[in-house]
Amino acid sequence: MTTYKDIRGTHITTVTADPPAPVNGQMWYNSTTKIMKGFTSSPAGAWATGGALNTARNNLGGAGTQTAGLAFGGQPPNRANTEQYNGSSWTEVADLNEARNGPGGIGIQTAALCFGGEGTSPNPRNIVESWNGSAWTELSGDLNSTSKYRASAGAVYTAGLAISGIGPNNSSVFANVESWNGSAWTEISDVNTGRQLPGGSGTTTNALFFGGAPGSSPSVPNRDKTESWNGSSWTEVNDLNTARAGTGSPAGSPYSDTLYAGGEKDGYHNATELWNGTSWAEQNNLNLARGNLAGAGDTTAGLVFGGYASSSPQSATEEWNAPVTNTVTFTAS
Repeated sequence: MTTYKDIRGTHITTVTADPPAPVNGQMWYNSTTKIMKGFTSSPAGAWATGGALNTARNNLGGAGTQTAGLAFGGQPPNRANTEQYNGSSWTEVADLNEARNGPGGIGIQTAALCFGGEGTSPNPRNIVESWNGSAWTELSGDLNSTSKYRASAGAVYTAGLAISGIGPNNSSVFANVESWNGSAWTEISDVNTGRQLPGGSGTTTNALFFGGAPGSSPSVPNRDKTESWNGSSWTEVNDLNTARAGTGSPAGSPYSDTLYAGGEKDGYHNATELWNGTSWAEQNNLNLARGNLAGAGDTTAGLVFGGYASSSPQSATEEWNAPVTNTVTFTAS
């Protein structure tokens, strides 16, 4: 007599080798090793509290990774402070040559770039400084455009982008974009909508530009816009779910896997969104709602730090860890 088991089989599949790409919740019996196994996946990434900056500040630059981060510049007042993160705490190191707030940053902890920013006048700057792991050196390759600050950055030290930003005395927002080849900046195609305090990620041939305020005030609306760069032109793609400016985007994020956290619009936000190459999806929120923060790392292991909330600059650091997947072994009790 044919049974249900003969027709449908059992819930636990017998295999001679572990499946190469199991799905969440899948279980199997390995007849070769005579072990029953299963595959589990955490449903979402999450933020955890990290070590606090030594100097609380907002509008700072960031670079590096979750376990080797770099924080520089910021306000108030305009600061030259530079700090390094080792995965648990920040250490003060050599200052920038010129104190400024709102600089752009790209690179890693031992090879980073700081560009633009607002000087002590106040006066937006076009100067560029290079970090070698122990000291900053001013380079001859200044930004070509009108001096600006609150610009977005994307890519690595030898192949970066300086995207949009705002000019002297908050007079105008620029749409221009410049590409860095390791020694000089070259003007490339403008973004469709110039903005201050935006986010940026990717490379010089495949980048993403998102959020930000298109006017002189961070409270100006229309900050959900996202644009994609293919190496020759910018194209509008799917918007953010929560429009905002001044968020922290881990700087090492590739175009197809970008994280955007925090921000400002009618108050401070703790929203976190993940770009999958096509659209944005809501993730677990930051523990502290704040704007004008900086980021480092990527969407697997990211880092955000500093910012502004509760009428004061912040020193808080949060570490992002992506969902964890692993194979587990079941044992008889």
